[in-house]
Amino acid sequence: MPGYQQKLASRLQQVDQTIQKGPFAASWESLGHYQIPAWYLDAKFGIFIHWGVYSVPAFESEWYPRLMYLPGSAVYKHHIEVYGPQAKSGYKDFIAQFTASKFDAARWAQLFHDSGAKFVVPVGEHHDGFPMYDSDLTEYSAAKMGPHRDVVGELEKAVRSQGLNFGVSSHRAEHWFFFNGGTKFDSDVKDPQFSDFYGPAQSDGKPHKDPDKDRAELPNMPTKAYLDDWLARSAEIVDKYNPDLVWFDWWIERPAFKPYLQRFAAYYYDHNAARQQGAAINYKFNAFPANAAVLDIERGQEGDIRPIYWQTDTSISNKSWGYIEHDTFKTPEFILGMLADIVSKNGALLLNIGPDKEGVIPQQAQDILLAMGKWLAASGDAVYGTRPWKIYGEGPTKTAAGSFKDTDTKPYTPADIRFTTKNGMLYAIALATPADGLVHIKSLAKGAKYAPGAIANVSRLGSSQAATFEQTGSELTIHSAPGEASQYPVAFQISFKN
Repeated sequence: MPGYQQKLASRLQQVDQTIQKGPFAASWESLGHYQIPAWYLDAKFGIFIHWGVYSVPAFESEWYPRLMYLPGSAVYKHHIEVYGPQAKSGYKDFIAQFTASKFDAARWAQLFHDSGAKFVVPVGEHHDGFPMYDSDLTEYSAAKMGPHRDVVGELEKAVRSQGLNFGVSSHRAEHWFFFNGGTKFDSDVKDPQFSDFYGPAQSDGKPHKDPDKDRAELPNMPTKAYLDDWLARSAEIVDKYNPDLVWFDWWIERPAFKPYLQRFAAYYYDHNAARQQGAAINYKFNAFPANAAVLDIERGQEGDIRPIYWQTDTSISNKSWGYIEHDTFKTPEFILGMLADIVSKNGALLLNIGPDKEGVIPQQAQDILLAMGKWLAASGDAVYGTRPWKIYGEGPTKTAAGSFKDTDTKPYTPADIRFTTKNGMLYAIALATPADGLVHIKSLAKGAKYAPGAIANVSRLGSSQAATFEQTGSELTIHSAPGEASQYPVAFQISFKN
């Protein structure tokens, strides 16, 4: 690419010059003084967007570009059957079909606003190495090929016009190995003319039981040239779009990335500090120290209150993060129960949607988001701007804690209660609606360990009908309007006598 080295050097020089002038240095000690911005602590609910070239084949998952080069995989067989051998029809050939002809950033942003989300995080670059923004460091990007549009730039303007915060994710780290399967047989990955797109296609090594163990001795780990490119691309996103949040996927936990993570974090925090703009970085596992960024748990939750703010990322669909045909979807009541549980434990939910190749968000996903928005419009006081209470809640249903367990939790019942607090008020959210209108809360009985004292008033959020209550030595019983039993949560605001 003409001028690549000059552009790379210029970007890296800017990174280091900004760090020299800013409050944060490129060290864990300095980054340990990071403070999570108030907007993020208050937001609780955001939208993730996985959209890219992988939406063209729309088969199995957004990992299609890797799996199509792994002999024996279902995607490999599907690709040959539908498109022909990989030497003649490779992943790059889907780019021209990625038209985004119906992409309307303003329409998307309106939907996200109406869903009750407070921040939006499109994928800036996925593992496939095709930036959805206008990158100066590659010719392979949505601004120069396929849609010929700066998708991230359009979304940034539309999202901010709705009063929402804006973030960008980078999955660039995983590109180091993503296409390595194509180097082992006759495929277009081996063609030097496409090396700017497919490269480096190296080994990812074997997963290690201890992610903190130094693996520098292993071959084929990211080189300095690759890491410099990763840092420059990450900084480019910050420079061009001034994101409130930058999200990274798991592979940055490799030891080779650590000094680069420190430089990026210092640069990003210093860049936003100069703009008097809050900043947040999401990481997985042990890539960052806990006090230097915000932990993200993929498709999972915490079992109890985490003292430091955290986040779950999961998809509204069940099979894939990106668009595929015949996917299935979670229900709004399932997601709302998850949201209440996460918020009660000091977390946020980043919920993913996957538009199709033309830029259409599946109608099922739209309907779910609008149903969530309706609930949040009525009951959002129990969510937005809240903080954890003394305990997260009570009830018979145990939340499955850990990554990739978000669908392992059994359905919540009306006896599953989650607590939040704000401005001296306590909020109690029953994670399902009782058919008889009675909500029983043992943690708020007279004289209970955590009960603040006598209750002055209880009101049901989103209802014009009064909620009566009785506080005894065994429980607080709230008498709300009876109706059909459902899995939708019901939220109450509770005040106490002085």
